[in-house]
Amino acid sequence: MLRSFLLGSALALSPALTAFAETPARPATAPAPSPAEIVAASPAADWTAIAPADLLVMDLAADAAGKPRRVVIQLLPPPFSQGWIGNIRTLAAAHWWDGTSINRAQDGYVVQWGDPDGEDKARAKPLPPGMRVVPQSEYEAQPDPKSMERIFARLTDQQIEINLQQVHDAREPTPVIGGGDNYALATWFIDGWPVASKLETIWPTHCYGTVGVGRDMPPDTGSGAELYAVIGHAPRQLDRNIAVIGRVIEGMEHLSTLPRGTGDIGFYRTAAERTPIRAIRIGADVPGLPTYEYLSTTSASFARYADARANRRDPFYIRPAGGVDICNVPVPVRRRQP
Repeated sequence: MLRSFLLGSALALSPALTAFAETPARPATAPAPSPAEIVAASPAADWTAIAPADLLVMDLAADAAGKPRRVVIQLLPPPFSQGWIGNIRTLAAAHWWDGTSINRAQDGYVVQWGDPDGEDKARAKPLPPGMRVVPQSEYEAQPDPKSMERIFARLTDQQIEINLQQVHDAREPTPVIGGGDNYALATWFIDGWPVASKLETIWPTHCYGTVGVGRDMPPDTGSGAELYAVIGHAPRQLDRNIAVIGRVIEGMEHLSTLPRGTGDIGFYRTAAERTPIRAIRIGADVPGLPTYEYLSTTSASFARYADARANRRDPFYIRPAGGVDICNVPVPVRRRQP
């Protein structure tokens, strides 16, 4: 069963909702904890283990100092993007990515990897059998009606009226509530993942560290053989236009610090500029992989953490913001503590 955390009374339903009522800072004699301090103090019971079978582990060639570079990606759970994720499991089982490379690093945007010859049909690496062609409809998922009813019941009549008027006025409707989230009617968390909705469907959002599927011009949707990770400001305009399949939970520094490509949109011009990929495997096939866990987004600790992200009351801050963007509440993930 999907467990959702609504940006509601403790968190705003979307950045525009000011349910995060601005509250006075506490006296200097009793400083409020920072988000990091709230996470550090959270009880073990508030953390949820991530199954190794739901991890994708990418080992890059060692850096210039000979230090190993590993990137760990958590894959999305159902009902999201399962066609592409099934393909990714097939590719990993076939060791298809071994010997491929990181081919693009565009500043403030994405790092992309896969077959460097993928655009050349004569030289492209053949895909393994069993790959599925995934329709565009799977960029979104059908929500549970009862869950959605509870979520949207939190909206006031005025907020719905504002949204519907904007939808009516827009040629390509992008619902907005009170001028906040420009991409959805509502944003919240399901099983540790940030999602958005415009009533009839839900979808995963593009935030920093999000991993998605590279594709050609539509109607192509990509196979999952070419992947990217967001290394810049959240490109939410990609939501529902490209498949999201997961997020980087460890080793992001190995992607975000790569030299930027000098070719068009950050592609590397020469093979020498690319970073070789030694292997990509499903976590269950990687010996000695640590156990990772995320702070449950239905826990009291997460509610306090998210409120602190929206209203910084720790000593450095002068006044709380009274709201927060869905991508500015990154779900804490850690190695399980002994």
